[in-house]
Formats: sequence, structure tokens, C-alpha cells
Amino acid sequence: MILVLALSSAAPLPAAPVRAPLGVWQRWAALRETPGPRCFAVAQPLRRDGSTDRRGGYALVAARQGAARAPSVRFRLSRLRGAGAPLTLVIGERRFALVGDGAAARAADAATDRAIVGAMRGGSVMTLATLDAAGRALADTYPLAGAATAIDAAQLGCARR
Repeated sequence: MILVLALSSAAPLPAAPVRAPLGVWQRWAALRETPGPRCFAVAQPLRRDGSTDRRGGYALVAARQGAARAPSVRFRLSRLRGAGAPLTLVIGERRFALVGDGAAARAADAATDRAIVGAMRGGSVMTLATLDAAGRALADTYPLAGAATAIDAAQLGCARR
């Protein structure tokens, strides 16, 4: 009886986020997540043979609202990064130093986020390069066709009305 009372008085578990597609452009998708809402553009890296790498890596551009409306760029690596290995994002001729932990990477500040998104809009491919935990080269590559449209759709999908 005490167990039943304890369970019935416990706070309900939060509902799992619900993701609704806003659209898909090439290899990029825009999603709206509730509660929140949170909107983002997302893609998975490619393998060397051109197929989708399904080991868990992704690039995500989160829409932000407010005066700045500057998107936030984040990555989940397809393999764990080696301790202290630098994270470099390459888009065309531009290189961006990223920060992160063993599994994730992000821009260090809002100015870098804006520069990365600008480079994504004009680029054809981006590669996140580092070393994995075994010291081997790790390069997660994302085609950028469709990225600009997915980023715009995510931004509009969460625009305050």
C-alpha cells in the first residue's frame, strides 16, 4: 500500500519530445520539436562510397529566435574523438576551429556560428576533421545541397507569430 501511494504521488514523467518534419531537401531535413518549440536542420555524414553513414554522427543547425536570430551549429561525431585532438570544420577554402568533448563539436561563439552558416550557404561540401580515440584520421563529410533551404525552413518553422 505504501508503494502504491508513493508511486501515485510521484510527479509524472515528462513527455518525450515530438518531432514533426518541416521538409526534406537533398540530404538535409528541417524538423520542429515540441514541447518548446525547437526547430533545426539536420543531416547525416556520408561514407566514402557516397552512402549515408549511420553510425550516429550528424550535423545540426538549430534555429534561434530573438533579436539576433543567429543559428547555432552543432555536430555529433561518427566515432569518439581522441583526447585533445583538434576539431576543424572545412567548407571550401574556409577552416573553422571548433570546441567540444569526445563525441560532440560546436562553434565557440555566435560569430563563428554565423560565419559557418554563411559558408554553408555558399559551399558544396563540409568536412569535420579530427583524430579518433585510436589516433586514426576521422572525417565526417556532409554535402551542402539543400542545407540553406533546410536552415531557412527551420528558422521559419519556429518564428514567433
